[in-house]
Amino acid sequence: MIHVVTAANQDRYAAEMEEVWRLRHRVFVEEKGWNALRRPDGREIDQFDTAHAAHFLAIENGQVIGYSRLLPTTRPHLLSDVLPELCEGDRPAGPQIWEWTRQAVAPSHRTRGKNHPVTLEVMTGIVEWGLENGVTCFLAQMPILYLLHVLQLHFRAVPLGVPAEIDGERIIAVEARFDARTLRKLQEIRGTQASVLAPTSPTYLMA
Repeated sequence: MIHVVTAANQDRYAAEMEEVWRLRHRVFVEEKGWNALRRPDGREIDQFDTAHAAHFLAIENGQVIGYSRLLPTTRPHLLSDVLPELCEGDRPAGPQIWEWTRQAVAPSHRTRGKNHPVTLEVMTGIVEWGLENGVTCFLAQMPILYLLHVLQLHFRAVPLGVPAEIDGERIIAVEARFDARTLRKLQEIRGTQASVLAPTSPTYLMA
Protein backbone atom coordinates (compact mmCIF):
# COMPACT_ATOMS: atom_id res chain seq x y z
CA MET A 1 0.00 0.00 0.00
CA ILE A 2 1.29 3.48 -0.91
CA HIS A 3 0.90 6.21 1.67
CA VAL A 4 1.20 9.80 0.45
CA VAL A 5 2.70 12.13 3.03
CA THR A 6 2.38 15.90 2.66
CA ALA A 7 2.22 18.84 5.03
CA ALA A 8 -1.47 17.99 5.50
CA ASN A 9 -0.82 14.69 7.28
CA GLN A 10 2.89 14.52 8.13
CA ASP A 11 2.18 14.66 11.87
CA ARG A 12 0.69 11.15 11.57
CA TYR A 13 3.79 9.75 9.85
CA ALA A 14 6.64 10.97 12.05
CA ALA A 15 8.05 7.48 12.68
CA GLU A 16 7.69 6.42 9.04
CA MET A 17 9.45 9.57 7.80
CA GLU A 18 12.37 8.80 10.12
CA GLU A 19 12.61 5.44 8.32
CA VAL A 20 12.53 7.33 5.00
CA TRP A 21 15.44 9.62 5.91
CA ARG A 22 17.54 6.62 6.96
CA LEU A 23 16.59 4.59 3.88
CA ARG A 24 17.56 7.50 1.66
CA HIS A 25 20.91 7.84 3.43
CA ARG A 26 21.62 4.13 3.04
CA VAL A 27 20.70 4.08 -0.66
CA PHE A 28 22.03 7.39 -1.95
CA VAL A 29 24.99 7.99 0.36
CA GLU A 30 26.21 4.59 1.52
CA GLU A 31 25.39 2.62 -1.66
CA LYS A 32 25.55 5.20 -4.46
CA GLY A 33 28.32 7.24 -2.88
CA TRP A 34 26.66 10.67 -3.00
CA ASN A 35 29.01 11.86 -0.25
CA ALA A 36 27.92 15.49 -0.44
CA LEU A 37 24.69 14.31 1.21
CA ARG A 38 26.41 12.39 4.01
CA ARG A 39 25.29 13.32 7.51
CA PRO A 40 26.61 12.03 10.85
CA ASP A 41 23.09 11.18 12.01
CA GLY A 42 22.53 8.85 9.03
CA ARG A 43 19.49 10.82 7.79
CA GLU A 44 19.44 12.09 4.19
CA ILE A 45 17.36 15.28 4.06
CA ASP A 46 17.92 18.02 1.50
CA GLN A 47 16.77 21.58 0.86
CA PHE A 48 13.76 20.37 -1.12
CA ASP A 49 12.18 18.40 1.72
CA THR A 50 9.86 21.26 2.54
CA ALA A 51 6.14 21.50 3.21
CA HIS A 52 5.61 21.59 -0.58
CA ALA A 53 7.03 18.10 -1.26
CA ALA A 54 4.89 14.98 -1.62
CA HIS A 55 6.41 11.76 -0.27
CA PHE A 56 5.29 8.30 -1.44
CA LEU A 57 5.90 5.51 1.04
CA ALA A 58 5.43 1.81 0.31
CA ILE A 59 4.60 0.33 3.71
CA GLU A 60 4.38 -3.38 4.49
CA ASN A 61 3.80 -4.81 7.96
CA GLY A 62 4.45 -1.40 9.45
CA GLN A 63 7.83 -0.97 7.71
CA VAL A 64 8.82 1.41 4.92
CA ILE A 65 10.05 -0.81 2.07
CA GLY A 66 9.99 1.70 -0.80
CA TYR A 67 9.95 5.43 -1.36
CA SER A 68 9.89 8.26 -3.87
CA ARG A 69 9.31 12.02 -3.84
CA LEU A 70 7.56 14.58 -6.02
CA LEU A 71 8.41 18.30 -6.06
CA PRO A 72 6.29 21.03 -7.65
CA THR A 73 8.12 22.72 -10.52
CA THR A 74 6.54 26.03 -9.53
CA ARG A 75 9.08 26.05 -6.68
CA PRO A 76 12.81 25.29 -6.48
CA HIS A 77 13.69 21.71 -7.41
CA LEU A 78 16.70 19.72 -8.56
CA LEU A 79 16.54 20.59 -12.25
CA SER A 80 16.06 24.28 -11.53
CA ASP A 81 18.62 24.75 -8.74
CA VAL A 82 21.12 21.86 -8.74
CA LEU A 83 21.33 20.35 -12.24
CA PRO A 84 20.17 23.09 -14.64
CA GLU A 85 22.91 22.12 -17.11
CA LEU A 86 20.93 18.96 -17.96
CA CYS A 87 18.19 21.04 -19.59
CA GLU A 88 18.82 22.79 -22.89
CA GLY A 89 16.39 25.56 -23.73
CA ASP A 90 13.34 26.45 -21.67
CA ARG A 91 12.79 24.27 -18.62
CA PRO A 92 9.23 22.86 -18.44
CA ALA A 93 7.35 24.12 -15.38
CA GLY A 94 3.81 24.61 -14.20
CA PRO A 95 1.26 23.28 -11.72
CA GLN A 96 0.66 20.19 -13.87
CA ILE A 97 4.40 19.30 -13.99
CA TRP A 98 6.18 17.81 -10.98
CA GLU A 99 9.73 16.59 -10.54
CA TRP A 100 10.17 12.92 -9.60
CA THR A 101 13.21 12.16 -7.43
CA ARG A 102 14.73 9.89 -4.77
CA GLN A 103 13.40 6.49 -5.86
CA ALA A 104 14.54 3.92 -3.28
CA VAL A 105 13.76 0.32 -2.28
CA ALA A 106 14.82 -1.30 0.99
CA PRO A 107 17.56 -3.93 0.42
CA SER A 108 15.33 -6.60 1.96
CA HIS A 109 12.75 -6.15 -0.83
CA ARG A 110 14.90 -5.86 -3.94
CA THR A 111 14.48 -8.37 -6.75
CA ARG A 112 16.28 -9.10 -9.99
CA GLY A 113 14.90 -7.95 -13.32
CA LYS A 114 13.55 -4.63 -14.52
CA ASN A 115 10.03 -4.90 -13.07
CA HIS A 116 10.68 -4.65 -9.34
CA PRO A 117 7.37 -5.19 -7.49
CA VAL A 118 8.00 -2.43 -4.94
CA THR A 119 9.16 0.04 -7.58
CA LEU A 120 6.14 -0.74 -9.74
CA GLU A 121 3.82 -0.24 -6.78
CA VAL A 122 5.37 3.14 -5.98
CA MET A 123 5.23 4.20 -9.64
CA THR A 124 1.60 3.13 -9.86
CA GLY A 125 0.75 5.11 -6.75
CA ILE A 126 2.49 8.20 -8.09
CA VAL A 127 0.63 8.00 -11.43
CA GLU A 128 -2.68 7.37 -9.65
CA TRP A 129 -2.14 10.32 -7.37
CA GLY A 130 -0.99 12.50 -10.24
CA LEU A 131 -4.08 11.79 -12.32
CA GLU A 132 -6.28 12.57 -9.31
CA ASN A 133 -4.52 15.89 -8.75
CA GLY A 134 -4.31 17.31 -12.26
CA VAL A 135 -0.66 16.32 -12.78
CA THR A 136 0.07 15.20 -16.34
CA CYS A 137 3.86 15.31 -16.60
CA PHE A 138 6.97 14.49 -14.60
CA LEU A 139 10.49 15.80 -14.88
CA ALA A 140 13.17 13.32 -13.90
CA GLN A 141 16.93 12.85 -14.02
CA MET A 142 17.76 9.22 -14.67
CA PRO A 143 20.50 6.89 -15.92
CA ILE A 144 20.26 6.90 -19.70
CA LEU A 145 19.71 3.13 -19.81
CA TYR A 146 16.48 3.60 -17.82
CA LEU A 147 14.89 5.72 -20.54
CA LEU A 148 13.81 2.71 -22.63
CA HIS A 149 12.13 1.14 -19.60
CA VAL A 150 10.17 4.34 -18.96
CA LEU A 151 8.96 4.33 -22.57
CA GLN A 152 7.91 0.68 -22.26
CA LEU A 153 5.72 1.68 -19.31
CA HIS A 154 3.85 4.05 -21.67
CA PHE A 155 5.27 7.32 -20.42
CA ARG A 156 5.82 9.73 -23.34
CA ALA A 157 9.38 10.58 -22.34
CA VAL A 158 11.44 13.17 -24.22
CA PRO A 159 15.06 14.10 -23.37
CA LEU A 160 15.57 17.72 -22.33
CA GLY A 161 19.28 17.73 -23.17
CA VAL A 162 22.30 15.52 -23.68
CA PRO A 163 23.51 13.06 -21.01
CA ALA A 164 26.12 14.12 -18.46
CA GLU A 165 28.43 12.13 -16.19
CA ILE A 166 27.22 12.54 -12.59
CA ASP A 167 28.60 10.46 -9.71
CA GLY A 168 29.86 7.82 -12.14
CA GLU A 169 26.59 7.45 -14.10
CA ARG A 170 25.42 8.82 -17.45
CA ILE A 171 22.40 10.88 -16.42
CA ILE A 172 19.78 12.44 -18.68
CA ALA A 173 16.92 14.81 -17.84
CA VAL A 174 13.56 13.92 -19.35
CA GLU A 175 10.05 15.26 -19.55
CA ALA A 176 7.69 12.29 -19.14
CA ARG A 177 4.03 12.82 -19.91
CA PHE A 178 1.46 10.28 -18.77
CA ASP A 179 -2.28 9.61 -18.78
CA ALA A 180 -4.77 6.80 -18.12
CA ARG A 181 -2.96 4.57 -20.62
CA THR A 182 0.17 4.75 -18.49
CA LEU A 183 -1.80 3.71 -15.43
CA ARG A 184 -3.40 0.81 -17.32
CA LYS A 185 0.05 -0.41 -18.44
CA LEU A 186 1.35 -0.35 -14.87
CA GLN A 187 -1.76 -2.19 -13.68
CA GLU A 188 -1.36 -4.76 -16.44
CA ILE A 189 2.21 -5.50 -15.42
CA ARG A 190 1.21 -5.72 -11.75
CA GLY A 191 -1.74 -7.99 -12.62
CA THR A 192 -4.42 -5.95 -10.85
CA GLN A 193 -6.51 -2.83 -11.37
CA ALA A 194 -6.96 -2.28 -7.64
CA SER A 195 -5.81 1.08 -6.31
CA VAL A 196 -2.50 1.02 -4.44
CA LEU A 197 -3.16 4.28 -2.58
CA ALA A 198 -3.99 4.22 1.10
CA PRO A 199 -7.49 5.64 1.76
CA THR A 200 -5.99 8.44 3.86
CA SER A 201 -3.73 9.76 1.09
CA PRO A 202 -4.40 13.50 0.76
CA THR A 203 -4.93 15.56 -2.32
CA TYR A 204 -2.44 18.33 -2.87
CA LEU A 205 -3.40 21.97 -2.61
CA MET A 206 -0.93 24.06 -4.58
CA ALA A 207 0.34 26.89 -2.39
